[in-house]
Amino acid sequence: MTDRETHIYDDIIHLPHHVSKTRPQMSMHDRAAQFSAFAALVGFDAIIEETKRFTNSKVELSDYETEIINEKLMILSDNLSLHPSVTVRFFLPDERKDGGEYITFRGTVKKIDPIGQVMIFMDGSKIPLENIYSVKSDLFASFSRDD
Repeated sequence: MTDRETHIYDDIIHLPHHVSKTRPQMSMHDRAAQFSAFAALVGFDAIIEETKRFTNSKVELSDYETEIINEKLMILSDNLSLHPSVTVRFFLPDERKDGGEYITFRGTVKKIDPIGQVMIFMDGSKIPLENIYSVKSDLFASFSRDD
C-alpha cells in the first residue's frame, strides 16, 4: 500500500456510527442471518436421497408357478373354517417410484375375495392376489412342492 492509500479514509474513519432514531436496531442474530448460506435448491438433497433408494422389480411368475399358487388359494378357500395360518411372500409396490419390495407376512386367513382379488386376514390386512409370490401353510402337506 502506498501512503496515499493508507490515508484515503482518514476524513470519515473516526466519525461516530449512525444510529437511527426512528427504527429499532437490528439484532446481531438477524444481521448475521443476512449473510448466512443460501440454499437455492431447497429439497434437492431429499430428491437425490430418494433417487438413491433401491427398489426391486416385480418377478413375473411362470404359468406353472401361478397354477400352484391358485391351487393353494383354492385349498385355503375350501378350509377357511379351520382358520388356516399362512406365510405369504408378496410384492409391495413402492408409492413413490417404479419397483417395490418383497414382504413376508404371517397371519390367519379370514377370506379370499375373488371379486376384489384380495386375501383378507383376521387382523384386517389385505394382500392383492396378483402380488403373491408364494404361500406356505400346514394345509399344503399333501403337495409335493411347497413354495
